[in-house]
Amino acid sequence: MEQNEISLFFEGWRNKKIAVIGVGVSNNDVIRMLARKGLNVTLCDKKTQEQLGELSEEFSNLGVKFCLGDKYLENLSDFDIILRAPGVYFYRPELVGARKSGCIVTSELEVFFHLCPCPVYAITGSDGKTTTTTLISEMLKAEGKTVHLGGNIGKSLLPLLEQVRPDDRVVAELSSFQLLSMRIAPYRAVVTNVSPNHLDVHRTMEEYIKAKKNLFIHQDAFSRTILNADNDVTRSFAPLVRGDLWYFSRKDVPSFGAYADQNGDIFVKDRRGSVFVMNQKEIRIPGLHNVENYLAAISAVWGEVSSETICKIAREFGGVEHRIEFVRELDGVKWYNDSIASSPSRTVAGLKAFNQKIILLAGGYDKKIPFEPMVPYILDKVKALILMGNTAPKIEAAVRSGDGFNELELPIYHAADLADGIRIAKEIAVQGDIVSLSPACASFDSFPNFEVRGRRFKELVHGL
Repeated sequence: MEQNEISLFFEGWRNKKIAVIGVGVSNNDVIRMLARKGLNVTLCDKKTQEQLGELSEEFSNLGVKFCLGDKYLENLSDFDIILRAPGVYFYRPELVGARKSGCIVTSELEVFFHLCPCPVYAITGSDGKTTTTTLISEMLKAEGKTVHLGGNIGKSLLPLLEQVRPDDRVVAELSSFQLLSMRIAPYRAVVTNVSPNHLDVHRTMEEYIKAKKNLFIHQDAFSRTILNADNDVTRSFAPLVRGDLWYFSRKDVPSFGAYADQNGDIFVKDRRGSVFVMNQKEIRIPGLHNVENYLAAISAVWGEVSSETICKIAREFGGVEHRIEFVRELDGVKWYNDSIASSPSRTVAGLKAFNQKIILLAGGYDKKIPFEPMVPYILDKVKALILMGNTAPKIEAAVRSGDGFNELELPIYHAADLADGIRIAKEIAVQGDIVSLSPACASFDSFPNFEVRGRRFKELVHGL
């Protein structure tokens, strides 16, 4: 949309009562933006005025109203427009009731995509989406594009809307919670993979998969969809794709898309045939899962970014924080922060990244995902397992029931908390060992999110 159309859109909110549900990364800047436009905004949050702290005073000075405490969702039908945070489940009874009463229930990202004037690259998946999103952004920037990066990766895009120009590019990571109610048609859509995740929130695996499909099912013939050919669920999405269908694969040569052969040579197959890009050894960040992330990113930017730029990023990009991030080496022991691994499949990818057995710190909040699928990899790739958090007993039970488990070959330790787990790891590690925090679980039993968990891990390890 043109800038005057955007202004007219928000002018239509002038006499509306707007509720923004939830403080945090996704909504704080949105609240500021709407308040500065002189709109009637109410913050609804479970926190109390005291818990909001300085935010309470700041928002009050901007004219924001408050509906706080345990009953913060009770009167949603009083509002005309409701912007929910990603963590507020779309099918909560209060939101269902609000929609039935005629309220508009949306999110800042849905509004942004409705108004965005430039092409959008949108990325989702159970694993790898943040690295893939970052790679696409870095490649486009290196090619000279002005890139606006946001979504689930940590920045609200709606407050940036009036800075976005038609020649820019938006690169957005989207979670299943965001996609559950979203109807967007991105210029290029990437689904890295789909495996069981967030089943503590989604009612069924089918609902989780359906949310992922919302990334691309509203595209038209002029768009491109990139799917993982090596993942059964994403490959099954193909008949639903309306535009240009590309795949990425480490196993097969796709009709169109990026692939790696047995020698690790990476090619892109387009209408001209197969074009050599680089060998996977040029990729600085470790792990075959990161080769897959590159294949996905290359498939997304091909036609807009040159091979030379892609190779430059591969050689220079050092990775994203909390994703098999090297922390330090002490007494010949290397410590890695893989706090992003909040699902078993992500932990498996982290284990595969190393060419030796490691000491693994795992456990945390229970997302109701089975741990049995990662057990063979733990038996093969772990020399000592240190468990913590609510899921420690479940992970131990799964590992002990694994075919070939031997407690002499794989000792299992229990830690009171993260600091205790690090203490145990330091005691048992010897020169040449690798210690990795790769929890296979969310952090919510001890930390607000995986970033806080990862930074605390690094702080403790640097303090050894």
